[in-house]
Amino acid sequence: MSSSRNMAIPAFDDREAEVLTKATVRAAERLGLTHAQLASVLGVSASTVSRLANQPLTRPKALELATLFVRLYRSLIGVVGTDSAASEWMAGFNHFLEARPMDRIAEVEGLVETLRYLDAMRARV
Repeated sequence: MSSSRNMAIPAFDDREAEVLTKATVRAAERLGLTHAQLASVLGVSASTVSRLANQPLTRPKALELATLFVRLYRSLIGVVGTDSAASEWMAGFNHFLEARPMDRIAEVEGLVETLRYLDAMRARV
């Protein structure tokens, strides 16, 4: 008998999706990400990103990735302290990640790895 794990994606109501979308766009702007870069992070098109000011994310997977991205931003601010330092960190090469963080987060695995790295760095602070 095999046991199946229920890997439920968190449900977001309309208000939560709106707040998360605004936080995602604000974090991307503060980190200096382009619409195309944010689109890669969220798994949506660049045209979808350009509409986020008026139309919140609705796809559960995009909302889940947005949650991780906002967590990444908050962790990064906790480590480096300012938006300008965070933007520089995202654009600079990171030896542990073996890439620039802004390039690494374009893939889900890289987003999660970068978030784990920052969480570990925050634990040391």
